[in-house]
Amino acid sequence: MGDSQWILSYKSDLTQYTEEQLRYQASPEIWSLGQMYDHLILTALDYLDQVGLCKAAAADPTLGKTETGERIFESHTFPPVKIKLPDGPENSPSNTESKEDLACGLDRVQERMREWTGKLEEIDPHRKIQHGGFGWLNAKEWFALIDMHFRHHLLQQRELEARLPINERAVR
Repeated sequence: MGDSQWILSYKSDLTQYTEEQLRYQASPEIWSLGQMYDHLILTALDYLDQVGLCKAAAADPTLGKTETGERIFESHTFPPVKIKLPDGPENSPSNTESKEDLACGLDRVQERMREWTGKLEEIDPHRKIQHGGFGWLNAKEWFALIDMHFRHHLLQQRELEARLPINERAVR
């Protein structure tokens, strides 16, 4: 549980990219691979913070998920649609992180996931923190979102790789 296969896959792929490939944007409104990685890392770390907040939250069995939240947890996956985040600095990932910075970020996510492995069972499932789109989630659900979110971005990763100029494309 503490070593997401998706994180391992992203880490492996990261070693194949050049710094130029990580920063390449096909257009200003399309993220670079580096921005996508930065988004994945920051989101996972936020989800892990929410796990910790659940531990201290008041237990309330009446708090539930939204309809969308129910669907994603039934299917164990985000819908296969592009989600446009609202404009703002919190939704504008960095395009300046180095390959090493991104690798360290993925390592930090893995380390924090390992820290929670085994501890999730100890947290009352009625202790929940609200997610903006999915409703009230408990610690296990916040933790599960990490893998779902990494999986969700695999298609975007392939699309961004395909947009790299021919002379910049990684050989797979």
